[in-house]
Amino acid sequence: MEFFRKKTSFDFVGRRRYAYALSGALCALGVVAFILIATGRGNLGIEFAGGTAIQLRFERPVGIGAARSVAEQAGFRGAELQQISEGNRLLIRVKRTDLPPAEISKALLEGFRRQFPDNRFEVESTTEIGPAVGEKLRRDAAIAILLSFVGIIIYIAARFQFKFGVAATIATFHDVLVVLGILFILNKEITLLIVTALLTLAGYSLTDTVVVFDRIRENQRLNPRGLLATLINLSVNETLSRTLITGLSAIFTILALLFLGGEVIRDFALALFLGVIVGTYSSIFVASPVVLAWPGGKGRAAGRRA
Repeated sequence: MEFFRKKTSFDFVGRRRYAYALSGALCALGVVAFILIATGRGNLGIEFAGGTAIQLRFERPVGIGAARSVAEQAGFRGAELQQISEGNRLLIRVKRTDLPPAEISKALLEGFRRQFPDNRFEVESTTEIGPAVGEKLRRDAAIAILLSFVGIIIYIAARFQFKFGVAATIATFHDVLVVLGILFILNKEITLLIVTALLTLAGYSLTDTVVVFDRIRENQRLNPRGLLATLINLSVNETLSRTLITGLSAIFTILALLFLGGEVIRDFALALFLGVIVGTYSSIFVASPVVLAWPGGKGRAAGRRA
């Protein structure tokens, strides 16, 4: 813990080119993943790819683990299951396959009859989710993420300067792309829950970045004629312990969700775990160096005195 209490003097700005190279490679991967996902060629969840939803009503509650085992034995390993009401209603959603909906329903019903011979059930509804719905959801998800970036630019530009808004947006965009690319490489299913995680990490990354920017503004007021590179290094070092402690605190909580939260939210927790690591990295090595790279950024601070 001594590291978090002592004053550091790392030359983060001097190592920015290495960070640019690493971030560029990871962002390129994220761009490829985004294009493939947007065109429907990634591992998309039922919300984006379409599929079949079946709702069953049992006489007695059914354990979600036992129900998932039935779905897997029927050949639908990636099926999404959700208990409704008091646990005696079960919603099963199967991603689009080569099988027609009637065959999917038949295979599942036969599996549940074998597994629960003494717990009678009935089919309350069978719904097919078409590809048009999935396409609309993909478009809406992309719009939601882009609008969040526009909001970031407006907020940071109003609070600091326009170049800070652009830098924060680039850092946030970087985080989303990197995490998306890693999830794509790991062949994780892209669902609405993953989109929620991406928007959550965008907020986390922005908060982390604003802390560093606020310290840069304070140091500009104290030394308005100082070199911006020097002030950025000073500010990042002064906020380093806070950045790392916040990230570690979030990671410990997310690890509990990742290993103890169950299969339903495991991918969500993984996305958050990756997002906190990438967001912490970007607030140190990406956001502030982008401010320095802005035209005129290598000169004197001349910061706003608001």
